[in-house]
This record gives sequence, C-alpha cells and structure tokens, in this order.
Amino acid sequence: MSRSPVMLISGDEALVAEALRQAVNEALGDEDRAFALEELSEESYRIDGELDLAPLVDAAQTPPMLTGMRVVVARNVGRFGRADEVEGLIRYLEAPLDTTTLILVWEKGVNPVQQRLAAVPKTLTEAIAAAGGEVLKCSVGRGRDADQWVADQIAHAEVDLDGRAKAMIIERIGEDRTRVIGLLATLAGVFGSGHEVGAADVAPYLGDAGGVTPWDLTDAIDSGDIPAAISKLHRTMGAGERHPLGVLAALHGHYARLLRLDGAGLTDEKSAAAALGIKPYPAKKALATGRRLGSDRIAKAIRLLGDADLDLRGRSAWPPELVAEVLVARLASLSRR
Repeated sequence: MSRSPVMLISGDEALVAEALRQAVNEALGDEDRAFALEELSEESYRIDGELDLAPLVDAAQTPPMLTGMRVVVARNVGRFGRADEVEGLIRYLEAPLDTTTLILVWEKGVNPVQQRLAAVPKTLTEAIAAAGGEVLKCSVGRGRDADQWVADQIAHAEVDLDGRAKAMIIERIGEDRTRVIGLLATLAGVFGSGHEVGAADVAPYLGDAGGVTPWDLTDAIDSGDIPAAISKLHRTMGAGERHPLGVLAALHGHYARLLRLDGAGLTDEKSAAAALGIKPYPAKKALATGRRLGSDRIAKAIRLLGDADLDLRGRSAWPPELVAEVLVARLASLSRR
C-alpha cells in the first residue's frame, strides 16, 4: 500500500485487522511508533455521553512533535453511518494536513454492541477519493474466488509448506478461511521465515476443524463415504453452528433437485440448469447423481428426510444430533448400493 493522506478499511474482521497492521507499518516507516502513532476508539468520540467525530478531526489536524509525521488510526468509525455525522471529517478532507496519515476503520461499535454496520456514506467515499486517499474493502470472496484467496495466502507464506501440509490446512479450515492468516503467522513465528514445514509440523497448530459448505456434505453423501459424510456433518453443526433442522433443509433442497430431474428427460447440464435455476456445474453434478441413484433410491431418500423431519420435531426422543447422524449415514448408504 502506498502512503496516502487517508485510507478507509472495511470488510471481514480478521482481514481488516491484518490490513490495518500492514497500513500502520507502511505509514509509520522509520518513525518512532511511541511518538508518531495515535489510535482512537469509540470511547474517544464520546463527548458528554454523545458520539461525535470532532476528537478525530482534532487528532488529524494536530501537527507532529519529535517526528516528521503522524499516523492517526480511527477505530469503530462505523458508528457514524449517516452523511450528517461525517460532515466534520469531510471538511477536514478538503484540505488534509500533509503531515498526517489518517486510517479510518469502518467497523461496528462495541459499547453497546452495534447490531448492524451501515454502509459507508457516499459523501465520505467521494471525499476520500478527492483527497487522493484509498478505500480498501477486505474480503475473501465466495466460491472459487475464496478458494483462490486461500491458495494465494499459502503460496506467499513465510514458511515453505509441502503438498501434504497445504492440503491439511485447506481441509481443516473449511469455510473459516480467514483462520489461515493467524495460522500462517503462528507457523512463521514457530519455525522461522523460509523454513520447510511438513504435515507433521503443521498438525499441532491446526486447532478445531472449521465449518464446511453444504455441498461438501452432499458431495460426501453422494460418494457413499459414510465416515466422511459424518465428519462433514459434525463440522457443519459444530464450527458451522448449523442446527440439525438447518442441515435437514439443505439436504431436502439437494434431493428435491434430484427429484425434479428424475424422469424429466433432460440429458445435458444446460437444460438441467435452466430447469433448476442453478449454474451448469452443480446441475451437471445433480444429473450424474440422479442417474446413479435412480428413481427408487431418490424416493427412498425423500422418505428418510420426511421421517427425520418428524423426529426432529418431537416424534422421537433421540437427540437432534443423533437424528441427523443416522439420516446422513442412511443417505450415504443409498449411494453405496
């Protein structure tokens, strides 16, 4: 990141923290951190019990002492989501102090906890651009973009991970992709930059398995791999924090698609995608799975889902997690026949 008079950082919490660390280090350069850095939080903006950005503007307008420049970090700026609340900041940005680098962190307030983070006011983003600043949106993306983001983080890690170590990390973090930042930093701290790291080295630092996507679970079920399907289920309900009824809903959607394709006479992924209202690749997978299972086993799966729904709603005295485990095992067994 090049030095600019102002930067606004927003996005995923873990990524914001890393982006902020990098931005502060680059803005400070060789300046003494103790004298050049000032950090403000939500409490800094509280005046007579009311929130006001005036203290932030004052800090930005303060000239440096004993250093050549100052870096002012403003946390919790997401408290100020209305255009009128950022007017003072916008006026400052019309002629920002050339000895101040202002870093705004668009994140929720914490006292009391802010339930919803508003969008950055358009007037503020326009003022930042006009001042020659930067708006940085930190996100891992979705789907293949998210997978590529993880691959890029691993590729640029300070340690040299072998193939098995890379695969182990990707499998373990699952959907909790931002965990890779802290994990790679830990490995670099333990083993040192440039050190070759294998799967056995990585294993003690992986922690609990992260959540997985719904299609990770259905793929394991469709493959007939019961242990893998149960493992994916536990990660869905554990790290993924999904209730068994939520798991059931996802599975119902999967088998409902198979049921819609069954007997429809569709032979290619494009027509299947159009019929289901989904993208061609998952439609292709649904076609292949439906053909392999056949009408009888698809119908059996629908009956199993119906029984599990009744059991989760009180028909059975089994714990909900056990109902989900038995359902997933039975569904996976259908794919083994």
